[in-house]
Amino acid sequence: MILLVIPFLLLELYLSLKVGESIGFLWSVIWIISTLLIGLRLLNMSPHTVSSQMDLVGRGKLKIDKFKQSSMAYLFGSVLLIIPGVFSDFIGLILLFYTLYLQLVAKITPEQTNNYKKEGDNDVIDVEIID
Repeated sequence: MILLVIPFLLLELYLSLKVGESIGFLWSVIWIISTLLIGLRLLNMSPHTVSSQMDLVGRGKLKIDKFKQSSMAYLFGSVLLIIPGVFSDFIGLILLFYTLYLQLVAKITPEQTNNYKKEGDNDVIDVEIID
């Protein structure tokens, strides 16, 4: 685990110094504070987001495995925005865009209303005979 954390921290430090050098100290501080506030706001809204995704699962528009992926990506993306640094912000934004993508795909897919079908309903032809 430590072998994975050390390269992440070194890359985080390198990218943060390079970006801070190019945009300046004041803009780096503004960046860190703004992503911190955005991440905190997203974490504050997470119960509403997860409940809306559970509603999509209940209506059959979002599969349960995609729900798990979307919820975890949302939470990890929010936490990564709170962590100061360019690389963690970039990964957090990618995760949040993945969550947004899954929600948009779920909203345009038709509802799967197979909940009330009985076995054999596909074999029945419904006709009306008029005398």
